[in-house]
Amino acid sequence: MLTPFDDYPIHQTPLPVAHPVSGDRNFYDRYFFNGYDPGGEWFLGSGLAVYPNRDIIDASFSVLRDGVQRSVFASARLPADRTATRVGPISVEVVEPLRTTRLRVDAAHLGLEADLVWDARTMAIEEPRQTLVAGPAAIMDATRLVQWGTWNGWIAVEGERFEVERSRARGTKDRSWGIRPIGEPPGGAPPVTGMPVGVFFLWAPIHWDDRCTHMILFERADGERWYWSGGEIPLLSPGAQPWGSEHEIRRPRSVECHLDLRPGTRRSRSASIEYDYGDGKELLELTPLIDFQMKGLGYLNLEWGHGVWRGEQAEGAQSWRSDSLDPLAFDNVHVEQLCRVRSGDREGVGVLEQLTIGPHAPTGLKSYTDGAPG
Repeated sequence: MLTPFDDYPIHQTPLPVAHPVSGDRNFYDRYFFNGYDPGGEWFLGSGLAVYPNRDIIDASFSVLRDGVQRSVFASARLPADRTATRVGPISVEVVEPLRTTRLRVDAAHLGLEADLVWDARTMAIEEPRQTLVAGPAAIMDATRLVQWGTWNGWIAVEGERFEVERSRARGTKDRSWGIRPIGEPPGGAPPVTGMPVGVFFLWAPIHWDDRCTHMILFERADGERWYWSGGEIPLLSPGAQPWGSEHEIRRPRSVECHLDLRPGTRRSRSASIEYDYGDGKELLELTPLIDFQMKGLGYLNLEWGHGVWRGEQAEGAQSWRSDSLDPLAFDNVHVEQLCRVRSGDREGVGVLEQLTIGPHAPTGLKSYTDGAPG
């Protein structure tokens, strides 16, 4: 099947662009954004993804403000034109690749509207490929780019509009593609070895006045680390292109992270990240300000999970008070915490994303349903 993208010299396989090289039903290609006021007055998240082998496109937008998180969701049949990155009331426009993106939400009837422009503060960096198999099945096989930036524009919640100012608003853009568990279960015989027992995931993109820092890791239930990456990323200088300069990243030899969990939860009340650069170490101390529920963007959402067929066009909304949620419910264990960050006498701001499913020996979690002891 040919599409307008086939008129550009971008092909990576003998197939037209509309056909992924992988026939895995869980192949996806996603935009993800977060954004926040450094003082914690508000936090936003948004995502838009295509699932070519499921013929689905879906998107979400969520805002946490004054202790209430509101989300809108949309899903539809995937259009043949891949430049049509819009579904229902949510659209993502690449104004200038890897530099400027526009995010719009036209869902006043669902309680949310927004017109926001994201501009890069750093180059885009490529995280190492994430590959995880269980028996013969690929559970994950994905690549992700990460970029730090600013937001400018406005958001309206239930008709009440507030301004988002580039001088204060910070955030992260994340583009990932490949294979990840999505949609309905694939069916067939269950894997002989079963899924790996336990998932422990941390992701920490941090903004500083003069640089940005990065950390990501996956561990198994016993604490074995099967994936990690991190580093210090310089700010873009005026006129510099936002790609192709990854040799400028200061990369550590190792990264260690410690979480002090809130009793009765699987999320931090404080955390630390230590980078060992070989010629010196740096310790970051993180203090959470607010918790943003990732189910507001479809992650672990029992009604609006990713890549599920809901008909030719579907949209909906959800909302909740943060202090009314059970933090150990399955759909609530995945969070992004807005954190104040200190390194010596320097102060930054950023996100600590956390997902722990099942036991995790280093943090003392012993089952699928327990929280940290009091």
